[in-house]
Amino acid sequence: MKKIRVGIVGYGTIGKRVADAVRLQEDMELVGVTGRTYNWRIRSAHRKGIPIYVIPGHDLSGRPGISIAGTFEELLGKVDIVVDTSPKKIGADNKEKIYIPRKMKAIFQGGEKAKVAECSFVAQCNYDECRGKQFIRVVSCNTTGLCRTLNLVHKKYGIKEVYATMIRRGADPWDVDNGPINGIIPVLEMPSHHGPDVQSVLHDVKIFTTAMSVSTTLMHVHTIIAECEKTPVLDEVIAAFNATSRIRVVYNESKVGSTAEIMELAKDIGYARGDMPEICIWKEAVGVVGNKLLYMQAIHQESDVVCENIDAIRAAMNVMSAEESIHKTNMALGIPERDKIEN
Repeated sequence: MKKIRVGIVGYGTIGKRVADAVRLQEDMELVGVTGRTYNWRIRSAHRKGIPIYVIPGHDLSGRPGISIAGTFEELLGKVDIVVDTSPKKIGADNKEKIYIPRKMKAIFQGGEKAKVAECSFVAQCNYDECRGKQFIRVVSCNTTGLCRTLNLVHKKYGIKEVYATMIRRGADPWDVDNGPINGIIPVLEMPSHHGPDVQSVLHDVKIFTTAMSVSTTLMHVHTIIAECEKTPVLDEVIAAFNATSRIRVVYNESKVGSTAEIMELAKDIGYARGDMPEICIWKEAVGVVGNKLLYMQAIHQESDVVCENIDAIRAAMNVMSAEESIHKTNMALGIPERDKIEN
C-alpha cells in the first residue's frame, strides 16, 4: 500500500504532536516539518531524525544541533498533503499564497476561521462530509470536546438546546508569557465563538456558549446543560459515555477529582508526553433533571485534536471509512477502543 506523504507546517504544541502521531501510522510517511525559529523543539526534531525544512526569510543553517533538509518549497514538492499548524491567520495566508496556487491539499487548525476550509472536522461526527475535500479545518480543542460528547447525546436522546460554559486554562504549561496569574477573565461576547464553531460540525444542534480564562495551565473544563427531546436515564448516559471511543469517564471514588489528577492518570496509563487525548467526564458530575442532562468534562488542550488531524488526513485523501480510520488511529496512538453504542 502506498503511504500518504505528509508535511507538517509549524512545529509547536500541536505540530510536534501531529508529527509524532504521523510517524506511528503504518499508512503514512512524515516527509518533514518546517522550522523558522531556533529552539529546543527544532533540536528535538533533529534528534528524532525528522527532516527540517526552512520557512522563507529565516535561516537555521549552521545552528548547533540541527541540520537542514531543504526549503519549504522543496518540502511542498515531496508531499501529498500538509498539516498546517501555524499560528492563527498564518495558515489562512498560506492557503491563499501557497496551497491554492499549487492545488495542494491542506489541513488547518481551529485557530483559523471556519471559512478557511470547505468543512470543519471532528472524526466521530462528520468524517464522511469531509471526504475528498482539498481543505479541512480541525476545530479547536474546546470545540472538539463539545462535539464528541454532544454528538453522542444528540444521537441517543436528541438535543433541543445546549447551554455550556468553557472554563479555559490561562496558558499551556510551557508558556511563560501569558496568563492570567491572579484573575479570572470572562469572554465579553455572547455567545463565545465556541457555540457557532460547534454548529460548523454539528449543524442541527442549537447551542449557546460562554467562556472565561482562569489561572491554570493543565486543562479546560466545561459545564454543560443539554435539554433533550427524550428523557435521559442517568446510568444509561454514564454507560454510553464510558463505551464511546475517545471519551473517558473518570471517578471521584478513584480519587480522580481534579484536572491535576487526570493529567497524573494520563502519565500513569502511559500516554506519550503524559497527554490525555480523551475527553474526560466525571461520573459524579453527571446528572439528569427532567429532560435536562447536566455534566462536566475536562479537555486537554494540547492533545485532543492530534488524533483528529490524523483522521482528517485520511478523510482528505479519501482512502478509507471513518470507522476504519478511527480504529487505525486509536490503535497506533494507544487510545482504548470501546464498545459501540446502539442509537
